[in-house]
Amino acid sequence: MEPPVRPASTGTIIHGVAVGEVLGVSTLAGARLIAGERGLDRVVQRLNVMEVPDVLAWVKPHELLLTTGYPLRNTPQSLGRLVADLDERGLAALAIKLGRYLDELPEEMVEQADRLGFPLIQLPDNVGFDDILNQVLTDILNRQAAVLARAEEAHRALVQVVLAGGGLREVTAEVAGLLGVGVAVLDGTGHVLAAAGPVEHMATLREAPGAPEGHHTSVPVVAGGHHHGRIVACGPVGSIGDGDVGILERAATVAALVVTRQEAVNAVESKYRADFLRDVLTGRAGGSERVASRARAFGWDLQRPVTVLVAELDPEGDERAAQDRLVTCWTGAMRRHDVRGAVAGFSHEVVTVVDASVDAGRLAKDAAAAFAESLPATFSTGASRTAIGAEALPEAYGQALKAARVGRQLHGNGAVAHFDQLGVYRLLSLVNDTAELHAFVRETLGPLASDDDAENADLRRTLQVLLETNLNVAETARRLHFHYNTLRYRIGKLERMLGGFTEDAHLRLNLTLALHVLRMRGI
Repeated sequence: MEPPVRPASTGTIIHGVAVGEVLGVSTLAGARLIAGERGLDRVVQRLNVMEVPDVLAWVKPHELLLTTGYPLRNTPQSLGRLVADLDERGLAALAIKLGRYLDELPEEMVEQADRLGFPLIQLPDNVGFDDILNQVLTDILNRQAAVLARAEEAHRALVQVVLAGGGLREVTAEVAGLLGVGVAVLDGTGHVLAAAGPVEHMATLREAPGAPEGHHTSVPVVAGGHHHGRIVACGPVGSIGDGDVGILERAATVAALVVTRQEAVNAVESKYRADFLRDVLTGRAGGSERVASRARAFGWDLQRPVTVLVAELDPEGDERAAQDRLVTCWTGAMRRHDVRGAVAGFSHEVVTVVDASVDAGRLAKDAAAAFAESLPATFSTGASRTAIGAEALPEAYGQALKAARVGRQLHGNGAVAHFDQLGVYRLLSLVNDTAELHAFVRETLGPLASDDDAENADLRRTLQVLLETNLNVAETARRLHFHYNTLRYRIGKLERMLGGFTEDAHLRLNLTLALHVLRMRGI
């Protein structure tokens, strides 16, 4: 079956009648189908008259071509090829008056028409082309007017649904009632947002787009240049016609309006949620009872033992689009792990408050997997200690934020770090005066604190491995791939620069801390 003809906005005739229906009009009562019976469902949208030999340059798709046979009288040997050329150009059918210029059609032409399913019609002698043109065109225009009127009526009904506050569920119910088939609105991932229609069609609807060809028709839902999904109608083969496609397109426009409206509402609600959660995490939201009451209004439970998670975009992916997607991915992941958890997007991070029993690492992994499917950016995640009560949330938020930033410094982009697992870095991160930390590094490491000399980084690495192996020279030489005597020379040089750390345990402690602070540079 030929696919539905999509409505256009140019004012041209876009609906038509089948060739079989054309043969039923009164002026063609005496017409006879010579060949091409399989093509009787071809759609006629316009008519044309062929009385010149080079008509192929002027024909258009979906035309019923009328001829007396005059331009064909001297070239009977090419008539078989003519059928193939007309079929290739998408014509609906060829209607010929025989007897005056052409007594009969060549057998080759008839056979070709049957093979292609291209209707060849013999016109009665007593009917003028003007009568055929007037009656068929009137029928086509009346058909189009009826289809457009039906689509306009459907559009008004759908707009009234939206004006009355209806959503996608009400829109699909209205369309299903108008068309008598199953109708659904799907998001960009194929998830059904709303569905309605006869029970017998719903199973086919759930299989779309895997349903057999002819059972379903879909139209994209587009708003503001963004593709929001599609609206799908499913029913028996042949139950969705040209006019139904027009109604689906009107419904898609209304669905886009509903989606846009819901996005605007969600944006406002998201701002309120983010503002409230920010107040809670900074201790400005009021007493416990007030916080608990407002949290319940958002569907959150902040009174139970919880963990605060902070996800920050890594520097390479700090874009607005990535931030919006990050919020979406964390919201979806959190809903799968804890339906009463809170999640909100701030300017440069996403904060999630979940039940303390939730595996923070697995939650972050789920969010990262969803995030990676759409964007190449990455984010780092920090988790707090367990917090009980709204009063403990500000401290937990600070812990999660530090864990995210320290984890990125220690392990690179995409790290997941828990505050309790930071070890000495947790203590160092609690020092708010970073200038004092840097002064400590300069005083302890002296010239090794900077990279002014290319050899400094190499010497720091030697010092770090020595301290990690508890001054085991043989093991250090093995790790660094140095000769034993070479390492002995380097140890001597380090002691001349830093002091006798091989004999001074306190100096070794200071050197270890200074190297840790250097590793946390930028925090």
